[in-house]
Amino acid sequence: MYAFIANFGIAIAKSWAAWLTGSGSMLAEAIHSYADTGNQVLLFLGLKQSQRPPDEDHPLGYGKLSYFWSFIVAILLFSLGGLFSIYEGYHKLLHPEPLNQVWVAIVVLVLAILLEGGSLLGCLREIRKVRAGRPFREWLKHTRNSELVVVLGEDIGAQLGLMLALVFLMIAQITGNPMFDALGSMCIGVVLIVISVFVALRVRSLLVGKSADPEIQEAIDAIICEQEGIECVFNTITI
Repeated sequence: MYAFIANFGIAIAKSWAAWLTGSGSMLAEAIHSYADTGNQVLLFLGLKQSQRPPDEDHPLGYGKLSYFWSFIVAILLFSLGGLFSIYEGYHKLLHPEPLNQVWVAIVVLVLAILLEGGSLLGCLREIRKVRAGRPFREWLKHTRNSELVVVLGEDIGAQLGLMLALVFLMIAQITGNPMFDALGSMCIGVVLIVISVFVALRVRSLLVGKSADPEIQEAIDAIICEQEGIECVFNTITI
């Protein structure tokens, strides 16, 4: 919800600024924010669907639906966000157009950085609740919370993209060369593609059927060992 509210408001502001200034970087950022807004809806849909109780056809429940939608989000981030940004930058590179009222885009980008920062802090706050004192890197390596991984990736990608757009837009304004704006759009696209590939690889193992969290497996082993008549636990299989 943090990410959805922030991205939707930012997308509208970016669209207005892109139309007013003619900036390719700003248009790339607007498309990125609309894609992120749609992604939050898909993640929410996955969370709700994954909570359906088991039935005859799905005796282990519908939990993996959250992983499925997370994987779809990674694909959308790659295509709508990354590839479109590169295409838009390449188009502007071939057909450069002068920028108008760049200060509007700069103001919008600065506000967007603040709002996205709030979304990122909200995500980190939720992660802090579930990682239960574990180091952040260890949690990221072993977590099964695909929604948090996706939102974290999106927020980090968004912050990097906004900063790139701001830097390249200011260079274009100072030099009077719109080519830098086009290069900014292409750089944003590369960042989004890298983030989407990272998210896709993390979710893929969960989608295929990864074991439960190591701490949960240890707890299961401990409970079994406590039962009367159990001498040793050789192996537990979890999913």
